[in-house]
Amino acid sequence: MLNNIIQEFIDKVMCCINKMAIAPIDNKEYPISNKEPVMPLSDSRLTEYACGWGSGFINIMITFPINKVMFRQMLHGVDSQHAFNQIKREGMRFLYRGVLPPLLQKATSTSIMFGSYKEFSEIVQGKFPSMQKFSVLCTAAILAGSAEAVLTPFERIQTLLQDRHYNTKFKNTYHAFSELRQQHGFKEFYRGMTPILLRNSVGNILFFGLKDFVKDFLPIKSTDSVLQEFVKDFISGAFVGAFTSTVFYPVNVVKTKMQVNCGTPFVSLSEAFKQTYIERDRSIRKLYYGVHVNYTRSFLSWGIINASNQLLKKIFFNETSNS
Repeated sequence: MLNNIIQEFIDKVMCCINKMAIAPIDNKEYPISNKEPVMPLSDSRLTEYACGWGSGFINIMITFPINKVMFRQMLHGVDSQHAFNQIKREGMRFLYRGVLPPLLQKATSTSIMFGSYKEFSEIVQGKFPSMQKFSVLCTAAILAGSAEAVLTPFERIQTLLQDRHYNTKFKNTYHAFSELRQQHGFKEFYRGMTPILLRNSVGNILFFGLKDFVKDFLPIKSTDSVLQEFVKDFISGAFVGAFTSTVFYPVNVVKTKMQVNCGTPFVSLSEAFKQTYIERDRSIRKLYYGVHVNYTRSFLSWGIINASNQLLKKIFFNETSNS
């Protein structure tokens, strides 16, 4: 089905190109409308990609230190104070160590998430006009989540650079990429891709399916304003993002344990979960070490992403929030 959708999309693009190529042949003059031109569909999609990238960039620069504390808790099974003290002892020099991979990965990921979700939604709706709205949402969200997974290498390198055991082995992002490719091959970049696919696809369904629902429950004042819309977008994105990340927290713990290894045999998601569960003394509670930092970070992170995404569209593309 996906191949047919993609093929039809390509055919439509080629058809538009052919029409543009032969348009000047008739030598007719066409009147120029004084009305403001309507943004073409392709430009509308480009808006989603551009604003998604901008919102991801803003988010990472604000939340990276919080994410680093959570990462240490995931990896070592320690409380937040212990993780904070580890990072404090390492000093400011290492605070933003490893920020480039998530900056590239998250900014590009949110760009793909918002842009490809809109892209796939329109393609699926065009191909299957009778499909129910929720089915379109689920299909587009899963496809967008799968597209995001191509950025797994950035998440992989981020994991290695944030682990203190690799502080002296890898100098920077480029060095880590180079060493990993030379010593272990291209396949090693995609270690831990299965939990990422699971997290991205189902997480997108929850995010796009719930954020409008939450926003509709928020009180509406008599006068509409940019600040009011920003706050509502922040709250809806924050609550849905915090809920989703908490649901998938154990999956991220297992993903981290998978990606922190180099050169060892690859294991399945179920086997990695079993190993992590045993390491945490067979305690579900210990699998959630760091979850309070996680939902705090996610609340802030997804609030920033959702609100800044809508604000960027309003500022640079004069679009009103449709969420």
